[in-house]
Amino acid sequence: MQEMKLILMRTVRANFGRNSGWHLLICFVLLMTSGISIRAQAAGPQAATALEQQGKLQEAEREWRAWLQKNPGDAVALASLGVVLSKEEKFKEAAFTYRGAIAMDPKLPGIQLDLGLAEFKQGNFQAAILPFRLALAADSKNMQARTLLGLSYYGDGKFSEAVKHLTIASAADPANAELHNVLAQSCLSAKKYECSLKEFSWISQHTPDSAATHILLGQALDGLGRTNEAITEFETASKANPPAPDVNFGLGYLYWKLRRNDEASQSFEKELALNPNNAQALAYLGDIETKRENLDHALSLLRRALSIRDDLRVAQLDLGVLLTQKKEYPEALLALRRAEQLDPEQPEVHYRLGRLYQATGDSQRAQREFAKVQRLHQKAEDAVADALSRGKRQNNPQ
Repeated sequence: MQEMKLILMRTVRANFGRNSGWHLLICFVLLMTSGISIRAQAAGPQAATALEQQGKLQEAEREWRAWLQKNPGDAVALASLGVVLSKEEKFKEAAFTYRGAIAMDPKLPGIQLDLGLAEFKQGNFQAAILPFRLALAADSKNMQARTLLGLSYYGDGKFSEAVKHLTIASAADPANAELHNVLAQSCLSAKKYECSLKEFSWISQHTPDSAATHILLGQALDGLGRTNEAITEFETASKANPPAPDVNFGLGYLYWKLRRNDEASQSFEKELALNPNNAQALAYLGDIETKRENLDHALSLLRRALSIRDDLRVAQLDLGVLLTQKKEYPEALLALRRAEQLDPEQPEVHYRLGRLYQATGDSQRAQREFAKVQRLHQKAEDAVADALSRGKRQNNPQ
């Protein structure tokens, strides 16, 4: 989440800086002071406004508070206080103040946008979504509200919704590399691989030497099943000096998928030389050593991986298999049950559980596990047949 917040804040600075080339997107200063339009329509205390314009924010805050003590029902003044608090970076107080102004007068111009921004600047992306939605509902052409709404959905992990709004925002500002970047990552996280591939291709053309871009483009290609092309992108990224974080692991994983185990091992070893505590690299290297029947080395790698993270399915499964071979059944059962918990739809874990129960003489449990294996294989075959059938109907409409 912290990395996501940093990405979003960089995006805000890039999109809304003073030198932004597209004036329909508000600049950062306007985002912080959008309440000024309210004061232009309603007579507010001139002293407070003058102090704010001079940059004397603490004095302006005191003036607004003094006015509000005498005029507690003045929604415009309360919203104006919220603007000053935002400029002082007191975003929590500002959000509370904006909500008070909305309760008095929900139709104040710009108030929802101000509230959304106050929440956004705190990293409260979920809380920012509703005010930005209301601002956009009031004006569907308000691109600043749409962009910030898309960024808030991204920050809240609602990537499909982020894609909807950031696609429109990016199309309206096609040269904005930061928007392309966040959109591409939203598409990737939403598993919309064609969309992510399109965006990362654009980014790679404009920043061809970016290792991070090659990594993300590789992830998109792999999601589309184009693993060999993905490997090319990761290989390009790995040539950076220094290499991007996790690039060797990512390359090793792609080799592992294609069962190119020697190359995969080399990449995992490179990753571990840079980061000895990369649990995933340890786990997949342990899986390769398991397949090579280097059992003691494999056990050492798998136990190291799981001491760092216990949610690595491949490591739990392999550990269960090796411990079953060593007839250490209680610990093997714990590992296999954990692997099942992590992904109950994988047939292999149920097969391995069945074999363990067979070895311990529990034939009833063994048969139940083998029955699950058969059902899961049948389910996979049915899904393939259904997909083929839908494809035929689409290609041969009646």
